[in-house]
Amino acid sequence: MTFDLLINGQKRRVDVPADQPLLWVLREQLGLKGPKFGCGVGACGACTVHMDGQAVRSCVTPVEAVGQASVITIEGLAANGGLHPVQQAWIEEDVAQCGYCQAGQIMAVVSLLAETPSPSDEEIDASLTNLCRCGTYTRIRTAIRRAAELMKQRVA
Repeated sequence: MTFDLLINGQKRRVDVPADQPLLWVLREQLGLKGPKFGCGVGACGACTVHMDGQAVRSCVTPVEAVGQASVITIEGLAANGGLHPVQQAWIEEDVAQCGYCQAGQIMAVVSLLAETPSPSDEEIDASLTNLCRCGTYTRIRTAIRRAAELMKQRVA
């Protein structure tokens, strides 16, 4: 079945089964390696991308569910050659260890901060269910606070 998708601002056409997970379309059909395969059941979040600004687990999202939605992966997050504030905070706070989950973590944080610009610790814990096998959660939380500051500075 043929699907016309809007991925990172570009129209892309793929011919895949309707129930094929979006993750496989992104990685195998379109060559985007940012979203990672982790658990395959939507639990770990390594595959997190945005559909119309909402964080979704692409390993459990069938391509037919995308419809006319705009899909953004970590490759499409930054604009105009600069880093997104969350990416900048990740670097400044030296979050990544092995790095495998980081693209999914960053996409989840961007979605969180879009809805809750200054999240409390409880809001962070409730909304970020992505797993990090290196246990960098303390640095992730610090980076979230830094990213929130950077985003406020860009608006001001």
